[in-house]
Amino acid sequence: MVSNQILQQSIEGIKSISRVDLCVTDAEGKTIASTMSSSVNYQSQVREFVKSSADSQEIQGSQFFKIYDEQTLEYIVICASSGENSYLVGKMAAFQIQSLAVAYKERFDKDNFIKNLLLDNLLLVDIYGYAKRLHIPLDASRVVILIDNTRNKDMDILSIVKEAMLAEKRDFVSAVDEKNVVVIKEIQSDNAQKEIDVAIAGLHKLLAKENAKNIRISYGTVVNEIKDVSRSYKEAKMALDVGGIFFEDRNVVAYGELGIGRLIYQLPIPLCKMFIKEIFDNVNPEEFDEETITTIKKFFENSLNVSETSRQLFIHRNTLVYRLDKIQKTTGLDLRIFEDAITFRIALMVVKYMKYMESLEY
Repeated sequence: MVSNQILQQSIEGIKSISRVDLCVTDAEGKTIASTMSSSVNYQSQVREFVKSSADSQEIQGSQFFKIYDEQTLEYIVICASSGENSYLVGKMAAFQIQSLAVAYKERFDKDNFIKNLLLDNLLLVDIYGYAKRLHIPLDASRVVILIDNTRNKDMDILSIVKEAMLAEKRDFVSAVDEKNVVVIKEIQSDNAQKEIDVAIAGLHKLLAKENAKNIRISYGTVVNEIKDVSRSYKEAKMALDVGGIFFEDRNVVAYGELGIGRLIYQLPIPLCKMFIKEIFDNVNPEEFDEETITTIKKFFENSLNVSETSRQLFIHRNTLVYRLDKIQKTTGLDLRIFEDAITFRIALMVVKYMKYMESLEY
């Protein structure tokens, strides 16, 4: 349904051109929008007009017009004076409001369709049927981009993004929960990654202007059919979750860049606990001192290169070797051996994942 504010703006615009007062009521005669004095009441005339079979009628010197929504009487438009000019003005106002009602209904239908599409609530035959009726291309390339809304709960990010993307007729902005804003971006060039990067940079710039804090964005893979949009949405959602655990320093996370984090995220917690017990036994890796954690992190960043790691840490090579020996004595894993390093790296990620899952329970 068209908002009262939009109806008011529409009839005020028509009045400014025609110099004719207008009023819009519901089927009961209750005034929704008006350019007339608040004391003017058309309730009895509207009820009389509603009972008639006419779509337009002159009653007590005013022109009345009916507006339907799929055979249901939705509005009555009243032109305050009689005469040919008033009839034309009233007819124009009725046409304008009828067009608005159709446009808003289509937009509402599209939003519902997009939400149900993302949540996998539609059968394949319904997806194709609704898309065709709403004039949404079936085989366009699209990607789902998610904007994390949890750190800016006081901001209406959905409305901000919707308003900014009004001109992009082939893109959709929606939300299926309070946590994330969903952007379904149509890819229109051969360089999909470049187009995605540009779109995400634009979103960051837009939200930065609105003083949004710590915006995190994720995206799924590009899909080529409307039925697969839900898959890209699920991928983007996983990317946002996994990124929050393993890539805290990134403000953009792609599903295709999750690596082993994607596998760990899908492991059951009992299996994780069993794995950690086998690797660390009674040692808690979270209790490592800051020096040890920094050494391990820098050693992995430099692909297990002792010389480069000691140089970047500004310590003697023998000091680094001593620290690595100490870690080996504590955990039984020699980080200079590739297999042990991989095991240790995965174990640390599993510990991080378990800690994250525990935080969700509280």
